[in-house]
Amino acid sequence: MALFAAERLHKRFGRQVVLEDVTMRFEEGRLSGIMGPNGAGKTTCFNLLTGRYAPDRGRVTLEGRDITGLPPRAIVRLGISRSFQIMNLFDDYTALDNVLIATPEVRERGFSMLGSFGGKSDVLARVGLAGKEHVRAKDLSYGDRRALEIGVALAAKPRLLFLDEPTAGLGTEATARVARLIAELKRSITIVLIEHDMKFLFGLADHIYVMHWGQVIAQGSPAELCANPWVQRSNLGALQ
Repeated sequence: MALFAAERLHKRFGRQVVLEDVTMRFEEGRLSGIMGPNGAGKTTCFNLLTGRYAPDRGRVTLEGRDITGLPPRAIVRLGISRSFQIMNLFDDYTALDNVLIATPEVRERGFSMLGSFGGKSDVLARVGLAGKEHVRAKDLSYGDRRALEIGVALAAKPRLLFLDEPTAGLGTEATARVARLIAELKRSITIVLIEHDMKFLFGLADHIYVMHWGQVIAQGSPAELCANPWVQRSNLGALQ
């Protein structure tokens, strides 16, 4: 049984069908990728998987348990965390406070408990932000802010981590840094990753789903997809 699965998801907004009959399975201990052109339905799919939207049809399961339509807060309690393509940080809070806010203790007991919890510097060290605990989020470099958002997602102690375009807006050096971080994280956490940088994704993923027109049109290992005729006709062929 897969750790997490989506079965025949369907979603429309008004008259526009955004997802149609999408089925995916994510195995524990693996890094799975979702790729495709702009407008393929990747982010909508992510939002259904993490509870931001409810599907019109289909279901989402965690270890066989139906969690379809549960709100994001309930999803987090089950051990599922995510980052966003557009960063979602408290800019006037320090890096450490951003991490503390995401901890289960503070989420359960409210912002008033923020000062009662020390530590969590280990999470910042894990994402390369040791020594920057008391720097406000808005004063961090763009690459550090991306790393902080992953740290915030990790603070929830997830079993399953969803990352939405973690290299968006990053240069070569910062992208390499994020690649090293994710490679380390996949040793202990199951990860699902949307990524526009195909070389980055192919270098990390164990299994990849290719989406287009709101559907899964191919799937397989990076090697299998490089041999796929659709991939060969696209600019992904350069990765072979």
